[in-house]
Amino acid sequence: MRIRWHGHSCFELGDAERTIIIDPHDGRSLGIKPPAASADVVLMTHDHYDHRAAWIIGGKHTDIMAKEGVFEARGMKFEGLKTFHDTSEGRERGINMMYLFEMEGFRICHCGDLGCIPDEKVISKIKGADILMVPTGEVFTMVLPEVRRFIEMVNPNIIIPMHYRVGGLTLPISPLDDFLEMMPEDYVDYVGNEIDVTADDLTEMKECWVFDR
Repeated sequence: MRIRWHGHSCFELGDAERTIIIDPHDGRSLGIKPPAASADVVLMTHDHYDHRAAWIIGGKHTDIMAKEGVFEARGMKFEGLKTFHDTSEGRERGINMMYLFEMEGFRICHCGDLGCIPDEKVISKIKGADILMVPTGEVFTMVLPEVRRFIEMVNPNIIIPMHYRVGGLTLPISPLDDFLEMMPEDYVDYVGNEIDVTADDLTEMKECWVFDR
């Protein structure tokens, strides 16, 4: 499986059969480069401008916007888990749909703009995920003490931080360093812009993969 980061919360995941892109942005609205990729399926966790730019992705893709429950797209099964984009049950910024799916032997959870720790039902679904993509920029999403508690509850093998401040980004969110200070130094692995992995690469060791563009 190939994982590639397109900045912000946008990730491309692909195997021999299909490519999935999650939370595409248009680049220009954020002050960073737009994604340059094609996909079979585009998942969007919520209807905000920096997560819904499916039109910028190439290919004849199936687009899924904040869909709850189990569904199929292009022969692959996904589950949308309803959460909130704030701490007031969506009254400030609406709902946020986390997506859980399997690819190449990995259980993957993309958290979108998770604003608070989900309820026990959602935690039980994602507990022990192989890969957890979690927002760490604090503003508009969980503050770092909650991020830490959430990660401890889920106990993933691999943590991938996203939605943090990078050069050129116009959103007033926190930089990655604030999150990395919470991580044991031997957890952190700087993987570049993309990584190719197989299920055989999974070990009992916990890791935090840091991508760059």
